[in-house]
Amino acid sequence: MLKKILLIVINICSYILIAQQKDSLSIKNGIDNPNLLATHHFGIFSSRINSNFKFFPSKKTTLSLSSISGNNFHPFVEGYFPKDPQIRKELSEQAWNTRKFHFINQETTPADYLNIVIDAVIKDFRIGINIPIAKEHELSINLRSYLITKGKFPFSTFTSDELIEWFHSNINGGEDPFGRRYYGLNQVHFKYVDRNGNTLKLDQNDFFIGGIELNHFYYPRLLINKTKNIFINLGSHLGINTSKFNSSIDFGISSNIIKKISLKNNYEFNLALGANLLRKNLINFKKVIDLGTNPYLGTIESHVEITKYTKKGNYNSFGINYQIQSRYNKIEEQDYYKLEGKWREINSGWHNGIATLYDTLCNWNLTYSYGRPNYIVSIYMKEDFKINNAPDFQTGISLKILVFK
Repeated sequence: MLKKILLIVINICSYILIAQQKDSLSIKNGIDNPNLLATHHFGIFSSRINSNFKFFPSKKTTLSLSSISGNNFHPFVEGYFPKDPQIRKELSEQAWNTRKFHFINQETTPADYLNIVIDAVIKDFRIGINIPIAKEHELSINLRSYLITKGKFPFSTFTSDELIEWFHSNINGGEDPFGRRYYGLNQVHFKYVDRNGNTLKLDQNDFFIGGIELNHFYYPRLLINKTKNIFINLGSHLGINTSKFNSSIDFGISSNIIKKISLKNNYEFNLALGANLLRKNLINFKKVIDLGTNPYLGTIESHVEITKYTKKGNYNSFGINYQIQSRYNKIEEQDYYKLEGKWREINSGWHNGIATLYDTLCNWNLTYSYGRPNYIVSIYMKEDFKINNAPDFQTGISLKILVFK
């Protein structure tokens, strides 16, 4: 019900604001990069940074609305992290799936313990406003919220369990490669017990406000803007996380560079590269869930886009985006952890719920944008070719419209 209400409000606001437009949105200002952040089951509780590939600040205040759907799946898995240096050394000399560690108690075999199971289609809803505050400066304010669902048709057509498993069975991957069918399609199992004994649990139709993000961007006016068509912007980012599981403040910085190439026949080619670094939980307001032993999240992102302008000045853009994000956990723990799960019952991936926290997260995004003087619509799909299933497949749509002169 909350999802339906939110979608209705977004649609009504969009139609009203579009109908009132008499001025022109600053059409085609760099790459119209929608929110491409993954619906990672740890990441949704922190204020991660989305790259900004614009040439200049927006000339007018604009409103952005987005809806994202991502299918996350990790079977139940337990992890033990021995504290004894000698046991760590012994385990590090064995393959991770052959290690033998029998936990008895904290006195004889001291070890940290955690478990996790993730099976849900996570919906990400965002509303943001971009405000030009000077010729070279811009402020954006974003509110992010999430809905936990089973992912049934038609609300999760492309990210449903049925479509993903049909693809695996008929095109690539094999029959039930990760055990979705074994555990049951269209389920919600979202529970994580951290190494401090704290529990994060979400159920079907749970809705929460993830937080508010304040982003400041500086667009320096440089000679290369005119001579080389190269543009740079620098960002500072403050995130206020408001969920009960991670009430905290994050801080980050970002830098982006964009190269514009004008082609014949009303074509334009843009190439961009961005990097950012986020310090998670710089300040905690109260006791929080341990969302990874690595306090920093760094991301490197590249984007190429080709644009075709119409005779009326509208445009169609197609882009390919590649993202790589740093690990949630410090990699040294991977040398000695002991994982337990139902490895006999499913083909593979039973360990991913913990193992992928020690991997860099990589994904490809295929984007499309259609722009007119009074609005820009962008859609995309995200695929994880490293198969960390966080998410496995994700889609998104965003709308940007003029609010004030």
